[in-house]
Amino acid sequence: MFERVREDVRAMRERDPAAKGSLEVLLCYSGLHAVWGHRLAHRCWNRGGGFRLVARLLSHLVRWLTGVEIHPAAELGRRVTIDHGMGVVVGETAAIGDDVHMYHGVTLGGDTNDPVKRHPTVENGAQLGANATLLGDITIGADAAVGAGSVVTSDVPEGATVVGVPAERVD
Repeated sequence: MFERVREDVRAMRERDPAAKGSLEVLLCYSGLHAVWGHRLAHRCWNRGGGFRLVARLLSHLVRWLTGVEIHPAAELGRRVTIDHGMGVVVGETAAIGDDVHMYHGVTLGGDTNDPVKRHPTVENGAQLGANATLLGDITIGADAAVGAGSVVTSDVPEGATVVGVPAERVD
């Protein structure tokens, strides 16, 4: 557990030039606090039964403390970082790979009320700009970038950069 925390702190220090030290990141970065809270809630969710209510309550508390809402069923990889996390929303069936970096206001939302995979999959190394909105069962490829304020409703290929409303490839 402590090695994962060290790994997360290192990842944030590498991605945020404003981070002045590990202690600052450990104590003051609400996006990382939200990820850590999610890990605990996710473990509870996966135990099932009455633990699912505990998971929802824990995720609600984390949202209240950090401004980041991550459904406890969502899958998060390693070294996921959320910079200035306020307003980030990650839906129930979302899957986020390793080394993904998100900025404030990102939404990984659903596009149906049916009980199916309805939230985005974000593959390893992707970057999601501030206030980007990703809707539906789409895939953001590895090392892709989504520009700030973009609305994405279809798959983004590996390594591509998309911007705009609706998002279009620019590289």
